[in-house]
Amino acid sequence: MSAPQQPTDLVTDEDAQPPLPDADESSDDALVEPLDEADEADEADEEDEDDDASGDDLLVREGDVAGDYLERLLDILDKDGDIDLDVEGDRASVAIVGGRLTDLIGQDGATLEALQELTRLAVAQSTGVRSRLMLDIGGFRAKRRADLTTLGGEAARRVAASRQPERLAPMNPFERKVVHDVIASVAGVRSESEGEEPNRRVVVLPEK
Repeated sequence: MSAPQQPTDLVTDEDAQPPLPDADESSDDALVEPLDEADEADEADEEDEDDDASGDDLLVREGDVAGDYLERLLDILDKDGDIDLDVEGDRASVAIVGGRLTDLIGQDGATLEALQELTRLAVAQSTGVRSRLMLDIGGFRAKRRADLTTLGGEAARRVAASRQPERLAPMNPFERKVVHDVIASVAGVRSESEGEEPNRRVVVLPEK
């Protein structure tokens, strides 16, 4: 018995082409064509727009959940106050305004910080996503932001002139972020954080 004949046309690795995917069941001659650069760019833009839209929707939902949670809390505490919802950058922003709210702020904003964490937990439980929501009560954070902007600017100017580091008082993460942003806008200086919570603080340094 003679050996089976081998094919005479050999296909080299260079000539080999990967197989096309199976055609859709609805079309026997469906083809998969490569995208050109313009199509890829359009597709990327559409994905970015979808991501932005879904991100905005999530932040709006966070604000709604937080507003409902805080309204119930105000009812329990028998406090008067209106809830303002907004989106600032990449986080939801909720403010309680009006009424006598001093005891919801606490000394140096300690009660406000605790309420913010409780609100974030309520939002995360509802959405399944860790929240970075920002809570303000009675304009405390807005005033604190203005005061810290002044403080950070003055410290930056002193360090730029003296070329000597300056350590600021301990601050919470929100306050440190405000100061870091101010320092970053001043030429000739930079900032770092040092220490452990709750005694972590901003250090203003001359630029190397």
